[in-house]
Amino acid sequence: MSGSLVTKNGKHMVNKISDYQFQISKEDSRGMNVPVTIFANDLLISKMALDRTLDQAVNVTTLPGVKKHVVVLPDGHEGYGFPVGGVAASDLEEGIISPGGVGYDINCGVRLIRTNLVESDVHSKLKILVDSLFSSIPTGVGSEGAIKLTSSELDDLLIDGAKWSVENGYGIETDLESCEERGRMKGADPINISTNARKRGSMQLGSLGSGNHFLEIQKVDKIYDEEAANTMGIRKEGEIQILIHCGSRGFGHQVCSDYLRLSEQAMKRYNINVVDRELACVPNTSVEGESYRKSMFSALNFAWANRQMLTHWTRKTFQRVLQLSEQDLGMELVYDVSHNIAKVERHRVDGEGSRDLVVHRKGATRAFPSGMEQLPDKFRSVGQPVIIPGSMGTASWVLLGSPKSMDLSFGSTAHGAGRTMSRSEAKRKHTLDDVKKKLESRGIYVKSLTKNGLIEESPDAYKDVDMVADVSHKVGIATKVVRLVPLGVIKG
Repeated sequence: MSGSLVTKNGKHMVNKISDYQFQISKEDSRGMNVPVTIFANDLLISKMALDRTLDQAVNVTTLPGVKKHVVVLPDGHEGYGFPVGGVAASDLEEGIISPGGVGYDINCGVRLIRTNLVESDVHSKLKILVDSLFSSIPTGVGSEGAIKLTSSELDDLLIDGAKWSVENGYGIETDLESCEERGRMKGADPINISTNARKRGSMQLGSLGSGNHFLEIQKVDKIYDEEAANTMGIRKEGEIQILIHCGSRGFGHQVCSDYLRLSEQAMKRYNINVVDRELACVPNTSVEGESYRKSMFSALNFAWANRQMLTHWTRKTFQRVLQLSEQDLGMELVYDVSHNIAKVERHRVDGEGSRDLVVHRKGATRAFPSGMEQLPDKFRSVGQPVIIPGSMGTASWVLLGSPKSMDLSFGSTAHGAGRTMSRSEAKRKHTLDDVKKKLESRGIYVKSLTKNGLIEESPDAYKDVDMVADVSHKVGIATKVVRLVPLGVIKG
């Protein structure tokens, strides 16, 4: 069946391929190089039609060298140029790289830490744990981090990522084995990073930040795939897990700002015209493209180093409050995934066989299946863990990468619930007491730096994360393993 969906700024014929797959066909008259594929259900795609999600996805198809299709995942919503929850891959030699296709919060990502604890072990001390985590970890917009580095130390961190953190006492070697790219993107080079980015990075290292960033104490609500869960070290319902969601802070934001401006200026030299200036891009192999990649990789490494430090302080806080040893706690990193990233991967393109592509994942999670050499040894037999965080009062999910993802979505799936309500609308609709009471009624204790930080992230400001996970599972781009629910949350 097919139908027409009217968006805010235009009209697209959206063909319904199946219950969970939709398509906007390629139209030469619009300058589209490829079609748009949307993974959603009827409700989710109707929400996408209320903002510029579909318009933006169509715009991305017009970029030089884009291959196969532009993908919109079930959490898709309007972003800067590219839709959040979008995936696009361009030809390595003839295509482009776009700062807007990665986003401002470079390597905004999430990591899951398992424990030996169950809910009864933390129930009586939950508020103390949350308050202590809030005291130990700097939060908020522009918050200063706990670490101050010299210029040469910052360079070392930008090159080595989480490896730098571990070597400087913030974690253990096995943490690195459970990170995408082992927490270090090779090829990073901070030589062209601006003074402003350096200044912001040196001040904010070791901080959680604000907005949708959080640290949650969660419990396992339900296990769907026991084999995969056991491989991840998750063994029973009621077990305590910790989820950390943050990125590259002001450092990554400044890198994106710098290169959006540079890309916009450089496009004239390369005779690139874009339908939306927010899609500013440069040839992947150009001097500017190489410079952005090396700087973006540096921001990736900043974020991995940052999450590694937060992991270290989380472990220390649990030890101090619960008076338990590292061995008793068993706080092992399950996995760390990146959401906003662009890197070279090999994928099959219809009629062209397998080829190297620059895969942009903006608000999207890599979801590689078993057997992929990029995965750690312990996950190579089952597939990559995929972590989809909720928002404060909602569930979060652990999924597993699936073979279908390689053909359907360039090895990708959703990264979260995706906003449906602006921050200003959330502030008009809710009060602080209203949000707190709703959370307390569910047994969730929240500590936030500001009242707006809590109100803006009200759970109903987001799509239904269970629905997002369900679509991913039913399409087969990532399958359900574990559902988690929050007990305690700290936010900026």
